Amino acid sequence: MKNNFYKNISLWFVIALLMVVMFNFFDAGQGVRQKISYSDFINKVATDQVQTVLIKDKLITGTFQNGEQFETFAPDDNELVKMLREHNVQIFVKPPEQNPWYLQILISWLPMILLIGIWIFFMRQMQGGSGKAFSFGKSKAKLLTQDQHKVTFKDVAGVEEAKEELEEIIEFLKDPHKFQKLGGKIPKGVLLVGPPGTGKTLLAKAVAGEAGVPFFTISGSDFVEMFVGVGASRVRDLFEQGKKNAPCIIFIDEIDAVGRHRGAGLGGGHDEREQTLNQLLVEMDGFESAEGVILIAATNRPDVLDPALLRPGRFDRQVVVPRPDFKGRFEILKVHASKTPLADDVDLEVIAKGTPGFAGAELANLVNEAALLAARKNKDKVGMAEFEEAKDKVMMGKERRSMVISEEEKENTAYHEAGHAIVAKFIPGSDPVHKVSIIPRGMALGVTQQLPKDDKYMYTKEYLEGRLAVLMGGRAAEVLIFNRYTTGAANDIERATDIARNMVCSWGMSEKLGPLAFGKKDEAIFLGKELSTHKNFSEKTAVMIDEEVKAIVTTSYRRAYKILEEHLDVLHAVSKLLLAKETIDGKDIDLIINGAEVSEEVEKKEDVTAD
Repeated sequence: MKNNFYKNISLWFVIALLMVVMFNFFDAGQGVRQKISYSDFINKVATDQVQTVLIKDKLITGTFQNGEQFETFAPDDNELVKMLREHNVQIFVKPPEQNPWYLQILISWLPMILLIGIWIFFMRQMQGGSGKAFSFGKSKAKLLTQDQHKVTFKDVAGVEEAKEELEEIIEFLKDPHKFQKLGGKIPKGVLLVGPPGTGKTLLAKAVAGEAGVPFFTISGSDFVEMFVGVGASRVRDLFEQGKKNAPCIIFIDEIDAVGRHRGAGLGGGHDEREQTLNQLLVEMDGFESAEGVILIAATNRPDVLDPALLRPGRFDRQVVVPRPDFKGRFEILKVHASKTPLADDVDLEVIAKGTPGFAGAELANLVNEAALLAARKNKDKVGMAEFEEAKDKVMMGKERRSMVISEEEKENTAYHEAGHAIVAKFIPGSDPVHKVSIIPRGMALGVTQQLPKDDKYMYTKEYLEGRLAVLMGGRAAEVLIFNRYTTGAANDIERATDIARNMVCSWGMSEKLGPLAFGKKDEAIFLGKELSTHKNFSEKTAVMIDEEVKAIVTTSYRRAYKILEEHLDVLHAVSKLLLAKETIDGKDIDLIINGAEVSEEVEKKEDVTAD
């Protein structure tokens, strides 16, 4: 980057210097002269004010008796020389100069040469400052050698099954003859599929690090250029480089940028992206496994990929990189926290249990946020308090303590959040309440946080009905205490309606409608699917669906209202404690339910400077 900067400065300096030289060349020999008319010149000669003249074609220059210079243009005047001699003016005559032929050619072609030079300069800049002016078709892949990348499987945690599937590729790269002597062929392509942040790129680098082979990395968007055919040329060049450095790994990140479904009718049949994809398909068929070139690609959108990419012989193997479970999160936290000094009270298992659904990147961000909080408090080590605060910030947003809220709205928020928490406490099988807060965070005025005991991969009807009751607990508390409706329950109602509609239309949990699925999913137009959706049920069925959704939500609301009505004293006590402390945890609610007194003194927190 620094070398390119100095090269650009030098080039512009040379261009500026050349322009100055040309200006001086065309303006050479011309001093400051007074331009006068021919009539004034004749008058000056007649009054003996002219000392010398230089006649060059029709241009007359000279000096006056006072030393000033002048210039004028003369018509065809045969009497001029005679008049000059009569007034004793010293006469010089210079024949018109003829420039050499090569100089005339240079002057006539110089503007075109400059334009071509500037065009080449800007094209080089568009191509990343490469050494060749016309390197459009060269691949932009970066080569990481064994000395450059130090990532191994020790740096990757939480994806043990994916690592096991990739072990075979590592063994092949280390000892390909072990497989070839038995006639075995390693998969040509491996597609890493998973949500964003689960570590697909890191896993590919770890494969290269374990195998100790060169690692080419490129993004799918780097193939597509504004010029038609450039992407296909870059694909060819990439595989040529791979063959020269075999055995090696070629890693294409975000392959869905170039490998999307063809035939969608967008861009025509000769679209640049389609040409690039066609060339990629040809190259994957063209090289043999014996050459030791293995293609690894990553995407979080496997549904948009062209089927030709996924057939056997190309991307033979799909490795799923899912979000980690509790054990995986614990291992990932140990990897990221290994470079952070931790206090004795830090329990990574507790943090792992309290972060369900977090991907590897989100856990790394959690550790980083905790370290930043500890640094702002001038601590030498990161404690459990910083981890809890960082977790709340990542999951619920930054506290908005500067937000001015009236006492009436604050009281309404306290009863709303207390309604969620108390219903969750008295619903069998509901997720435990971890924390309740009426401090505004993000877009919410208050938050009730529930953390599941275990990772869930499927949900029962009873669990979903309990979840609906918890969501409606906030609205039920407002109506029970204040007998009014507010907009604070808008998000709760929206989520409850979505869950109820899925229960009826997607999960077959309605006794009235039975185990049927209603409504076709929306299809993306770039997949070549239908732009409009079709309702695959009658109007009568639509009415039944609406009635069933309404019945499920209203039943959940009545259930929440009844629970709060039966435990009204607990609702008042929890709301009072929330107004006093602003943030309470599940243990405080358990003490109130069991009849114990809970201190309303606010725990002192160290001041944290705002971001």
